[in-house]
Amino acid sequence: MFEKDVAALTAMGAQITTEEIKHQPELWTEAFDLYNEHKAAITAFLDKVSNETTGVVRVIFTGAGTSAYVGDTVTPYLSKHGDRSRFKFEAIPTTDIVSAPYDYLEADTPTVLVSFSRSGNSPESIKAVELAEQLVSSLYQLTITCAPEGNLAQRAEGEAKNLVLLQPAGSNDKGFAMTGSFSCMALTALLVFDTAEESDKAAWVKAISAMGHEVIDHESFIQNLVDEDFNRITYLGSGSLSGLTREAQLKVLELTAGQLATIFDSSMGFRHGPKSFVDGKTLVFDFLSNDPYTRQYDVDVTEEIKGDEIAKRVVAIGVSQDLDFSGESFLFEAAPKNLPEAYLALPDVMFAQTLALLSSIKVGNTPDTPSPTGTVNRVVKGVILHDYQA
Repeated sequence: MFEKDVAALTAMGAQITTEEIKHQPELWTEAFDLYNEHKAAITAFLDKVSNETTGVVRVIFTGAGTSAYVGDTVTPYLSKHGDRSRFKFEAIPTTDIVSAPYDYLEADTPTVLVSFSRSGNSPESIKAVELAEQLVSSLYQLTITCAPEGNLAQRAEGEAKNLVLLQPAGSNDKGFAMTGSFSCMALTALLVFDTAEESDKAAWVKAISAMGHEVIDHESFIQNLVDEDFNRITYLGSGSLSGLTREAQLKVLELTAGQLATIFDSSMGFRHGPKSFVDGKTLVFDFLSNDPYTRQYDVDVTEEIKGDEIAKRVVAIGVSQDLDFSGESFLFEAAPKNLPEAYLALPDVMFAQTLALLSSIKVGNTPDTPSPTGTVNRVVKGVILHDYQA
Protein backbone atom coordinates (compact mmCIF):
# COMPACT_ATOMS: atom_id res chain seq x y z
CA MET A 1 0.00 0.00 0.00
CA PHE A 2 2.78 2.42 0.88
CA GLU A 3 4.37 1.99 -2.55
CA LYS A 4 1.18 2.41 -4.61
CA ASP A 5 0.54 5.64 -6.45
CA VAL A 6 -2.31 8.02 -5.76
CA ALA A 7 -4.46 6.72 -8.60
CA ALA A 8 -4.23 3.11 -7.43
CA LEU A 9 -4.96 4.00 -3.82
CA THR A 10 -7.86 6.23 -4.80
CA ALA A 11 -9.40 3.40 -6.80
CA MET A 12 -9.19 1.23 -3.68
CA GLY A 13 -10.78 3.91 -1.50
CA ALA A 14 -7.60 3.99 0.58
CA GLN A 15 -5.56 7.00 -0.56
CA ILE A 16 -6.29 9.28 2.40
CA THR A 17 -5.80 6.72 5.16
CA THR A 18 -2.66 5.23 3.62
CA GLU A 19 -0.98 8.61 3.25
CA GLU A 20 -1.98 9.68 6.77
CA ILE A 21 -0.46 6.55 8.29
CA LYS A 22 2.68 6.88 6.19
CA HIS A 23 3.39 10.52 7.01
CA GLN A 24 3.37 10.14 10.81
CA PRO A 25 7.17 10.02 11.29
CA GLU A 26 7.43 13.47 9.72
CA LEU A 27 4.47 14.72 11.75
CA TRP A 28 6.18 13.65 14.97
CA THR A 29 9.17 15.82 14.09
CA GLU A 30 6.81 18.71 13.38
CA ALA A 31 5.00 18.15 16.68
CA PHE A 32 8.34 18.27 18.50
CA ASP A 33 9.25 21.51 16.74
CA LEU A 34 5.89 23.01 17.75
CA TYR A 35 6.50 21.94 21.35
CA ASN A 36 9.86 23.70 21.32
CA GLU A 37 8.29 26.78 19.75
CA HIS A 38 5.71 27.00 22.54
CA LYS A 39 7.88 25.78 25.41
CA ALA A 40 7.94 29.18 27.13
CA ALA A 41 4.14 29.41 27.03
CA ILE A 42 3.82 25.86 28.33
CA THR A 43 6.19 26.53 31.22
CA ALA A 44 4.38 29.77 32.06
CA PHE A 45 1.02 27.99 32.04
CA LEU A 46 2.15 25.16 34.32
CA ASP A 47 3.84 27.64 36.66
CA LYS A 48 0.63 29.67 36.76
CA VAL A 49 -1.28 26.56 37.84
CA SER A 50 1.23 25.84 40.59
CA ASN A 51 1.40 29.44 41.81
CA GLU A 52 -2.36 29.84 42.03
CA THR A 53 -3.12 26.53 43.76
CA THR A 54 -1.96 24.60 46.80
CA GLY A 55 -1.11 20.93 47.00
CA VAL A 56 -1.04 18.44 44.17
CA VAL A 57 -3.19 19.44 41.19
CA ARG A 58 -5.40 16.89 39.47
CA VAL A 59 -4.68 16.49 35.73
CA ILE A 60 -7.50 14.81 33.80
CA PHE A 61 -6.72 13.61 30.28
CA THR A 62 -10.00 13.41 28.41
CA GLY A 63 -11.45 12.77 24.97
CA ALA A 64 -13.87 10.47 23.20
CA GLY A 65 -12.99 7.25 21.38
CA THR A 66 -9.46 7.41 20.01
CA SER A 67 -8.92 10.74 21.78
CA ALA A 68 -9.74 9.03 25.08
CA TYR A 69 -7.17 6.36 24.32
CA VAL A 70 -4.49 9.06 24.12
CA GLY A 71 -5.01 9.51 27.85
CA ASP A 72 -5.02 5.76 28.47
CA THR A 73 -1.65 5.52 26.72
CA VAL A 74 0.21 8.41 28.34
CA THR A 75 -1.14 8.24 31.90
CA PRO A 76 0.74 5.15 33.19
CA TYR A 77 4.07 6.57 32.03
CA LEU A 78 3.44 10.09 33.34
CA SER A 79 2.26 8.72 36.67
CA LYS A 80 5.89 7.78 37.21
CA HIS A 81 7.78 10.27 35.05
CA GLY A 82 5.64 13.39 35.39
CA ASP A 83 6.17 15.89 38.19
CA ARG A 84 4.32 14.07 40.97
CA SER A 85 5.10 16.83 43.44
CA ARG A 86 2.80 19.09 41.40
CA PHE A 87 0.41 16.84 39.49
CA LYS A 88 -1.64 13.66 39.75
CA PHE A 89 -2.53 12.19 36.35
CA GLU A 90 -5.78 10.47 35.43
CA ALA A 91 -7.46 9.41 32.17
CA ILE A 92 -11.25 9.82 32.10
CA PRO A 93 -13.20 9.75 28.80
CA THR A 94 -15.47 12.69 28.02
CA THR A 95 -18.26 10.18 27.53
CA ASP A 96 -17.97 9.20 31.21
CA ILE A 97 -17.72 12.78 32.41
CA VAL A 98 -20.78 13.87 30.42
CA SER A 99 -23.00 10.96 31.48
CA ALA A 100 -22.04 11.02 35.18
CA PRO A 101 -20.16 14.23 36.05
CA TYR A 102 -20.75 13.76 39.78
CA ASP A 103 -18.64 10.59 39.68
CA TYR A 104 -15.60 12.22 38.11
CA LEU A 105 -15.45 15.99 38.73
CA GLU A 106 -14.46 17.27 42.17
CA ALA A 107 -15.67 20.79 42.91
CA ASP A 108 -12.99 21.70 45.46
CA THR A 109 -10.00 20.00 43.82
CA PRO A 110 -7.81 22.22 41.61
CA THR A 111 -7.88 20.56 38.19
CA VAL A 112 -6.22 20.83 34.80
CA LEU A 113 -8.57 19.42 32.17
CA VAL A 114 -6.51 18.29 29.17
CA SER A 115 -8.87 17.90 26.22
CA PHE A 116 -7.74 15.82 23.25
CA SER A 117 -9.73 16.25 20.05
CA ARG A 118 -8.96 15.91 16.36
CA SER A 119 -11.75 18.20 15.14
CA GLY A 120 -12.59 20.03 18.35
CA ASN A 121 -16.25 19.53 17.48
CA SER A 122 -17.17 16.31 19.28
CA PRO A 123 -20.34 17.09 21.23
CA GLU A 124 -19.11 15.14 24.26
CA SER A 125 -15.82 17.06 24.30
CA ILE A 126 -17.59 20.41 24.31
CA LYS A 127 -20.06 19.29 26.97
CA ALA A 128 -17.29 17.91 29.19
CA VAL A 129 -15.60 21.30 29.12
CA GLU A 130 -18.88 23.03 29.95
CA LEU A 131 -19.50 20.70 32.88
CA ALA A 132 -15.99 21.15 34.23
CA GLU A 133 -16.38 24.92 34.01
CA GLN A 134 -19.72 24.63 35.78
CA LEU A 135 -18.64 22.29 38.58
CA VAL A 136 -14.92 22.76 39.32
CA SER A 137 -14.14 25.94 41.21
CA SER A 138 -10.42 26.06 40.35
CA LEU A 139 -10.20 24.89 36.75
CA TYR A 140 -7.40 25.23 34.21
CA GLN A 141 -7.50 23.82 30.71
CA LEU A 142 -4.98 22.56 28.19
CA THR A 143 -6.58 22.05 24.79
CA ILE A 144 -4.60 19.76 22.47
CA THR A 145 -6.36 19.71 19.11
CA CYS A 146 -5.64 19.40 15.41
CA ALA A 147 -8.20 21.96 14.19
CA PRO A 148 -7.73 25.69 14.81
CA GLU A 149 -11.25 26.31 13.49
CA GLY A 150 -12.82 23.73 15.83
CA ASN A 151 -15.12 24.68 18.69
CA LEU A 152 -12.65 23.72 21.40
CA ALA A 153 -9.89 25.93 19.98
CA GLN A 154 -12.25 28.80 19.27
CA ARG A 155 -13.84 28.86 22.72
CA ALA A 156 -10.38 28.96 24.32
CA GLU A 157 -9.42 32.24 22.62
CA GLY A 158 -8.77 34.95 25.19
CA GLU A 159 -9.09 32.54 28.11
CA ALA A 160 -6.18 33.11 30.51
CA LYS A 161 -6.65 29.69 32.09
CA ASN A 162 -6.82 27.76 28.81
CA LEU A 163 -3.70 27.07 26.78
CA VAL A 164 -4.27 25.77 23.25
CA LEU A 165 -1.58 23.59 21.66
CA LEU A 166 -2.39 23.11 17.98
CA GLN A 167 -0.96 20.04 16.31
CA PRO A 168 0.75 19.94 12.88
CA ALA A 169 -1.66 20.78 10.08
CA GLY A 170 -1.17 17.34 8.55
CA SER A 171 -2.36 15.66 11.75
CA ASN A 172 -5.97 16.79 11.20
CA ASP A 173 -6.81 13.48 9.55
CA LYS A 174 -9.30 13.66 6.69
CA GLY A 175 -9.88 9.93 6.72
CA PHE A 176 -12.47 8.22 8.87
CA ALA A 177 -9.98 6.70 11.31
CA MET A 178 -7.74 8.82 13.51
CA THR A 179 -4.08 8.02 12.89
CA GLY A 180 -1.67 10.97 12.90
CA SER A 181 -4.00 12.91 15.16
CA PHE A 182 -3.76 10.18 17.82
CA SER A 183 0.00 9.87 17.71
CA CYS A 184 0.72 13.62 17.57
CA MET A 185 -1.60 14.44 20.47
CA ALA A 186 -0.05 11.63 22.53
CA LEU A 187 3.45 12.86 21.76
CA THR A 188 2.59 16.44 22.67
CA ALA A 189 1.10 15.42 26.02
CA LEU A 190 4.24 13.43 26.80
CA LEU A 191 6.53 16.30 25.89
CA VAL A 192 4.54 18.76 28.03
CA PHE A 193 4.44 16.71 31.22
CA ASP A 194 7.50 14.41 31.02
CA THR A 195 10.26 15.54 33.40
CA ALA A 196 12.96 13.93 31.24
CA GLU A 197 15.82 16.06 29.96
CA GLU A 198 15.07 17.95 26.76
CA SER A 199 18.02 16.24 25.10
CA ASP A 200 16.46 12.86 25.87
CA LYS A 201 13.12 13.95 24.43
CA ALA A 202 14.86 15.06 21.23
CA ALA A 203 16.68 11.73 20.96
CA TRP A 204 13.48 9.76 21.54
CA VAL A 205 11.56 11.69 18.87
CA LYS A 206 14.37 11.09 16.40
CA ALA A 207 14.32 7.38 17.26
CA ILE A 208 10.55 6.90 16.94
CA SER A 209 10.59 8.70 13.59
CA ALA A 210 13.17 6.22 12.32
CA MET A 211 11.12 3.36 13.78
CA GLY A 212 8.03 4.60 11.97
CA HIS A 213 9.92 4.36 8.71
CA GLU A 214 10.79 0.77 9.61
CA VAL A 215 7.08 -0.06 9.68
CA ILE A 216 6.73 1.42 6.20
CA ASP A 217 9.77 -0.46 4.92
CA HIS A 218 8.53 -3.78 6.36
CA GLU A 219 4.96 -3.65 5.14
CA SER A 220 5.48 -7.06 3.54
CA PHE A 221 5.88 -8.62 7.01
CA ILE A 222 2.49 -7.26 8.02
CA GLN A 223 0.93 -8.25 4.71
CA ASN A 224 2.12 -11.81 5.30
CA LEU A 225 0.15 -11.85 8.55
CA VAL A 226 -2.95 -10.44 6.89
CA ASP A 227 -2.75 -13.12 4.18
CA GLU A 228 -3.45 -15.78 6.83
CA ASP A 229 -6.88 -17.37 7.21
CA PHE A 230 -8.06 -15.51 10.32
CA ASN A 231 -11.14 -13.72 11.62
CA ARG A 232 -10.01 -12.59 15.09
CA ILE A 233 -7.27 -10.31 16.41
CA THR A 234 -5.98 -9.97 19.97
CA TYR A 235 -3.79 -7.10 21.23
CA LEU A 236 -1.95 -7.31 24.55
CA GLY A 237 0.48 -5.08 26.44
CA SER A 238 1.43 -3.68 29.83
CA GLY A 239 1.49 -0.18 31.31
CA SER A 240 1.21 2.47 28.63
CA LEU A 241 1.21 -0.28 26.02
CA SER A 242 -1.83 -1.81 27.70
CA GLY A 243 -3.57 1.52 27.13
CA LEU A 244 -2.44 1.40 23.51
CA THR A 245 -4.16 -1.95 22.94
CA ARG A 246 -7.55 -0.20 23.02
CA GLU A 247 -6.57 2.04 20.09
CA ALA A 248 -4.95 -0.83 18.20
CA GLN A 249 -8.09 -2.96 18.32
CA LEU A 250 -10.34 0.01 17.52
CA LYS A 251 -8.51 0.60 14.24
CA VAL A 252 -9.36 -2.94 13.15
CA LEU A 253 -13.02 -2.53 14.10
CA GLU A 254 -13.30 0.83 12.35
CA LEU A 255 -11.52 0.01 9.13
CA THR A 256 -13.13 -3.41 8.64
CA ALA A 257 -16.57 -2.19 9.80
CA GLY A 258 -16.59 -4.94 12.40
CA GLN A 259 -15.99 -7.77 9.95
CA LEU A 260 -13.08 -8.95 12.10
CA ALA A 261 -13.60 -9.58 15.80
CA THR A 262 -11.09 -7.96 18.15
CA ILE A 263 -10.18 -7.96 21.82
CA PHE A 264 -7.63 -6.12 23.95
CA ASP A 265 -6.25 -6.67 27.43
CA SER A 266 -3.18 -6.38 29.59
CA SER A 267 -0.62 -9.15 29.33
CA MET A 268 -1.34 -10.22 32.90
CA GLY A 269 -5.10 -9.80 32.72
CA PHE A 270 -5.62 -11.87 29.58
CA ARG A 271 -5.52 -15.22 31.35
CA HIS A 272 -8.49 -14.32 33.55
CA GLY A 273 -11.19 -15.26 31.09
CA PRO A 274 -10.49 -13.16 27.96
CA LYS A 275 -8.03 -15.81 26.76
CA SER A 276 -11.15 -17.84 25.86
CA PHE A 277 -11.37 -15.58 22.79
CA VAL A 278 -8.35 -17.24 21.14
CA ASP A 279 -8.96 -20.01 18.61
CA GLY A 280 -7.36 -21.39 15.49
CA LYS A 281 -8.30 -18.31 13.46
CA THR A 282 -6.87 -15.72 15.87
CA LEU A 283 -3.81 -13.53 15.40
CA VAL A 284 -2.31 -12.58 18.78
CA PHE A 285 -0.04 -9.55 19.17
CA ASP A 286 1.77 -8.43 22.29
CA PHE A 287 3.46 -5.02 22.54
CA LEU A 288 6.63 -5.76 24.52
CA SER A 289 7.69 -3.31 27.23
CA ASN A 290 11.31 -2.17 27.41
CA ASP A 291 11.20 -2.29 31.19
CA PRO A 292 13.05 -5.51 32.15
CA TYR A 293 10.65 -6.36 34.98
CA THR A 294 7.44 -5.73 33.04
CA ARG A 295 8.79 -7.40 29.91
CA GLN A 296 8.92 -10.73 31.75
CA TYR A 297 5.13 -10.76 31.97
CA ASP A 298 4.70 -9.78 28.32
CA VAL A 299 7.01 -12.58 27.19
CA ASP A 300 5.44 -15.07 29.61
CA VAL A 301 1.98 -14.75 28.10
CA THR A 302 3.21 -14.91 24.50
CA GLU A 303 5.21 -18.04 25.31
CA GLU A 304 2.17 -19.55 26.99
CA ILE A 305 -0.15 -18.90 24.05
CA LYS A 306 2.49 -20.17 21.63
CA GLY A 307 2.86 -23.32 23.71
CA ASP A 308 -0.90 -23.83 23.86
CA GLU A 309 -0.95 -24.06 20.04
CA ILE A 310 -4.42 -22.49 20.04
CA ALA A 311 -3.78 -19.40 17.88
CA LYS A 312 -3.15 -19.02 14.16
CA ARG A 313 -0.04 -16.92 14.90
CA VAL A 314 1.49 -15.24 17.94
CA VAL A 315 3.66 -12.18 17.29
CA ALA A 316 5.63 -9.95 19.65
CA ILE A 317 6.16 -6.31 18.67
CA GLY A 318 8.95 -4.27 20.20
CA VAL A 319 12.68 -3.81 20.66
CA SER A 320 15.16 -6.65 21.03
CA GLN A 321 16.37 -7.03 24.62
CA ASP A 322 18.13 -9.67 26.70
CA LEU A 323 14.75 -11.36 27.09
CA ASP A 324 12.93 -11.85 23.78
CA PHE A 325 9.98 -13.97 22.70
CA SER A 326 11.16 -17.30 21.27
CA GLY A 327 8.54 -17.15 18.54
CA GLU A 328 7.77 -14.70 15.76
CA SER A 329 8.62 -11.04 16.40
CA PHE A 330 8.54 -7.66 14.69
CA LEU A 331 11.60 -5.96 16.21
CA PHE A 332 12.55 -2.34 15.61
CA GLU A 333 16.24 -1.96 14.80
CA ALA A 334 16.41 1.83 15.17
CA ALA A 335 15.18 1.91 18.75
CA PRO A 336 17.40 2.50 21.78
CA LYS A 337 16.93 -0.26 24.35
CA ASN A 338 15.87 2.26 26.98
CA LEU A 339 13.17 3.95 24.88
CA PRO A 340 10.27 4.62 27.31
CA GLU A 341 7.11 2.64 26.61
CA ALA A 342 4.90 5.69 26.05
CA TYR A 343 7.17 6.86 23.22
CA LEU A 344 7.48 3.29 21.93
CA ALA A 345 3.68 3.33 21.66
CA LEU A 346 3.82 5.61 18.60
CA PRO A 347 5.71 3.30 16.19
CA ASP A 348 3.81 0.39 17.77
CA VAL A 349 0.51 1.99 16.78
CA MET A 350 1.80 2.49 13.23
CA PHE A 351 2.19 -1.29 13.04
CA ALA A 352 -1.40 -1.71 14.26
CA GLN A 353 -2.73 0.95 11.90
CA THR A 354 -1.02 -0.71 8.96
CA LEU A 355 -2.40 -4.11 9.90
CA ALA A 356 -5.89 -2.60 10.13
CA LEU A 357 -5.48 -0.89 6.76
CA LEU A 358 -4.40 -4.10 5.03
CA SER A 359 -7.15 -6.05 6.79
CA SER A 360 -9.72 -3.56 5.55
CA ILE A 361 -8.63 -4.16 1.98
CA LYS A 362 -8.66 -7.92 2.55
CA VAL A 363 -12.30 -7.96 3.66
CA GLY A 364 -13.32 -5.81 0.69
CA ASN A 365 -13.84 -2.58 2.56
CA THR A 366 -12.77 0.97 1.68
CA PRO A 367 -10.55 2.36 4.48
CA ASP A 368 -11.29 6.01 3.74
CA THR A 369 -15.06 5.45 4.09
CA PRO A 370 -15.30 2.20 6.06
CA SER A 371 -18.86 2.46 7.41
CA PRO A 372 -21.10 1.28 4.55
CA THR A 373 -24.30 2.08 6.43
CA GLY A 374 -23.20 5.55 7.48
CA THR A 375 -24.29 4.85 11.04
CA VAL A 376 -20.79 5.51 12.36
CA ASN A 377 -19.34 8.91 11.50
CA ARG A 378 -15.97 10.65 11.46
CA VAL A 379 -17.33 13.19 13.97
CA VAL A 380 -20.04 11.71 16.17
CA LYS A 381 -23.59 12.80 15.34
CA GLY A 382 -26.97 12.39 16.99
CA VAL A 383 -25.82 12.92 20.56
CA ILE A 384 -28.53 14.39 22.81
CA LEU A 385 -26.93 16.52 25.53
CA HIS A 386 -28.87 17.18 28.74
CA ASP A 387 -28.57 20.06 31.18
CA TYR A 388 -27.05 19.15 34.52
CA GLN A 389 -28.11 20.72 37.80
CA ALA A 390 -25.71 20.11 40.67
